[in-house]
Amino acid sequence: MQESSIFWLRFATALYFLGMLHSVWTLFGKKAAFLQPALAAFLVGTVLHFVALVELSRSEGHLPLANFYQTISLCAFLFALVFLFVWWRYQFLTLGIILFPLIFLMTLVGAMQLPVEGWSSPRLREGWLLTHILSVLSGYAALLLTAGASIFYLIRERQLKNKRPGALFDRLPPLGTLDSIITRSLSFAFLFLTMGLLAALTWAFIESGTKWIGDARIHVAMITWAFCLGAVFLRNISGWRGRKAAMLSLGLMGCAALTWATHVGLRSMLLER
Repeated sequence: MQESSIFWLRFATALYFLGMLHSVWTLFGKKAAFLQPALAAFLVGTVLHFVALVELSRSEGHLPLANFYQTISLCAFLFALVFLFVWWRYQFLTLGIILFPLIFLMTLVGAMQLPVEGWSSPRLREGWLLTHILSVLSGYAALLLTAGASIFYLIRERQLKNKRPGALFDRLPPLGTLDSIITRSLSFAFLFLTMGLLAALTWAFIESGTKWIGDARIHVAMITWAFCLGAVFLRNISGWRGRKAAMLSLGLMGCAALTWATHVGLRSMLLER
């Protein structure tokens, strides 16, 4: 019955994915063209998620809290219930911008409890790895642009505050333009980092089964992704602008640099020793 539970959980994950696509689409200022289909898919996904949890509870004779995968799946289901309640009671659909990606990722992780067969072909394996690398590099490039625009924003703001233009003042774009660059590049960074993280999780799951959960590099990458999700939410939904938003973007860049060091720099140093 555990296999049946995982099947329904993976089905729910696929439906939750539509909600995440809606979130990403909204972050780029697009109209909610498929909001209703995304909400319908999310509702059905929540029902299937509940079915998966019930079947797992019946098979094991207790609440599905025996390991990390079961716990994070249950937490994702509770988050889904919170969103559905807020949607029904207050019509606060904006909350889905942050909850849809989070619930999708948590459910995806929970659905990785049972191993799957290996790669069907070497080309698929290489292509998946290339997708991961290109997505992460694109995300870091967007974060670098975000950090650069944030630095120039802080410089220009300080010059305006002190009424001392300085040599760079006439060469810098207006504050509104810099703020727009920060917002747009941060959205692109979140999109590519999400793609890179999903590719990495899938890769690790197929390559090593459940052993990936002990990989500290993936833990750091997930923390960085969560930080990016929070930054996107604060800028695009909560309306963070100005100095504090620029500082937030710089903090995110620092977290991303730590992730890069964990995957590449520190690893190389340890291998040399």
